[in-house]
Amino acid sequence: MSISKTRTRMSGIGRVLVIVYAVMALAATGRSFVQIVRRFDEAPLAYLLSAVAAAVYILATLALTLAGRRGWYTVAWVAIVFELAGVLVVGVLSMAIPELFQHDSVWSVFGRGYLFIPLVLPLFGIWWLRSHRPVEVSA
Repeated sequence: MSISKTRTRMSGIGRVLVIVYAVMALAATGRSFVQIVRRFDEAPLAYLLSAVAAAVYILATLALTLAGRRGWYTVAWVAIVFELAGVLVVGVLSMAIPELFQHDSVWSVFGRGYLFIPLVLPLFGIWWLRSHRPVEVSA
């Protein structure tokens, strides 16, 4: 029987990555909550996308923290790849069809409202996951 050896996930660049994901989770959650409660009828698509981004950042934060375990490592990959795809698709659509997004979402124009962190963050996340795979050891 083999189990995953838990490496220290919260050190160095891994700690910084998790902190940035946590900050993005808080920012996106706060933004989407206010947008949906106060002005949902003005731009429902953009505001729902902000809520999706918030959920993805929350999941990625949790998964990266627990990524020393095989299942959470896979969840981290799925969340971060979904995040990158979302940023790219919403970024392109928000530039090509701006009337689709009456107001900005977290991922609009590749995360311009967040200093393009939503565009760069998943690239660092993918790099970190590739270089910090869980190690299988025999029991």
